[in-house]
Amino acid sequence: MTLSVSDVKRIADLAYIEIDDNEAKETLTQLSGIFNLIESMQAVDTSTVEPMSHAQSVVQRLREDEVTETDQRELYQSIAPQVEAGLYLVPQVIE
Repeated sequence: MTLSVSDVKRIADLAYIEIDDNEAKETLTQLSGIFNLIESMQAVDTSTVEPMSHAQSVVQRLREDEVTETDQRELYQSIAPQVEAGLYLVPQVIE
């Protein structure tokens, strides 16, 4: 993709950035370098590369799925302001 100084000025204007001719030329040089890098990266054949979910080959360590807490439902129900059929009753907030 090729840009001109007028393109850079137009982009700066759309972004509400005030830019003079020297800054536009410097920005054009930097943007051209970025676009050249992207073009060279797109030229690489990646058809044989398997997609990865992470840049490094990492595995998440998981612990065993086992219950570590005791059932305290009855205790929590006993100290609740209002309970009915095992459910907590709360005041209506939306009419």
